[in-house]
Amino acid sequence: MGQRAVGSAPRRLARSVGMAAAAALLAGCGAGFGGHDAKDDTASPRPVPKATFVGYFSPEAGSTVGTGMIVSLRFNRTITDRAAVERGVTVTAEPPVPVAGHWFGDRRLDLRPAAYWRSGTRVTLHLRLRGVRGAANTFGRQSKDVTFTIGRSQVSTADAATHTMRVLREGRLFRVLPITSGSPRHTTYNGIMVIAEKFVSTRMNGRTVGFGGEYDIPDVPHAMRLTTSGTFVHGNYWSPGEVFGTDNVSHGCIGLRDTKPGLPLPGVAGRLPERTPAAWFFDHSLIGDPIRVVNSHDRTVAPDNGMSGWNLGWPAWRAGSALR
Repeated sequence: MGQRAVGSAPRRLARSVGMAAAAALLAGCGAGFGGHDAKDDTASPRPVPKATFVGYFSPEAGSTVGTGMIVSLRFNRTITDRAAVERGVTVTAEPPVPVAGHWFGDRRLDLRPAAYWRSGTRVTLHLRLRGVRGAANTFGRQSKDVTFTIGRSQVSTADAATHTMRVLREGRLFRVLPITSGSPRHTTYNGIMVIAEKFVSTRMNGRTVGFGGEYDIPDVPHAMRLTTSGTFVHGNYWSPGEVFGTDNVSHGCIGLRDTKPGLPLPGVAGRLPERTPAAWFFDHSLIGDPIRVVNSHDRTVAPDNGMSGWNLGWPAWRAGSALR
């Protein structure tokens, strides 16, 4: 499946904090009939109704995520006063580490440290947006704290040239998995991408991402989203087993050998069935785990395509802050 191959309809990683819609009453000045002080209310300016905005955040409160997690806020209204809004959004960590924001357009603010989070870090997003002016006659309504925890460190490197993915756990080699990545016609993005969603099984339809009727697979197993545009690392049961570790045949995704959902796993009599490479990687992955692709004949993934902001160096990241 492809980097532009979308599975099921996207689901928010973040917990919705509710859509805000506010309306102010229009009040006019009344006057007595025939009074000398009566005024023509048509000449009085009418107040403009105020609007409110909220930011939908990820990750969820109380979650445990990987070291590559980027805190992201997506606003339901256009933000023109970015500095005021950014001052109302802070991220603190225990142990402490500097965190900076970066705007992607006028509705998205991401925040991260200079390097991956340290394992065990307790991170808190502080939203102090109530009453903050985000745009003309538009004000924030949130005031809350969101705390999550950074789990063990797991960083993987998928090499499109050697057809392998090296999985490092706490800096040590954990496992090497044979993969297939994007074919010469549909190459995989290079660069760092971060797991944003996990699906035990999902549908992938090429028509949703511009591939026409090239494929429509209703039960792609062990699928983990890496980009908004549709890059996944997922199980593959339809390709011959010999392609894994030897050839690149996907539409841009990273494929791992798997079995069709519902079929029994291969095993040896008297032993539990062995998990497939795709199932193993799914079981050992967290939302927020970074995966770096190298040696693919494609460009580096855009930093706003999913949680791909790690492809910006720290000076470039900080340059995207409204508070610089």
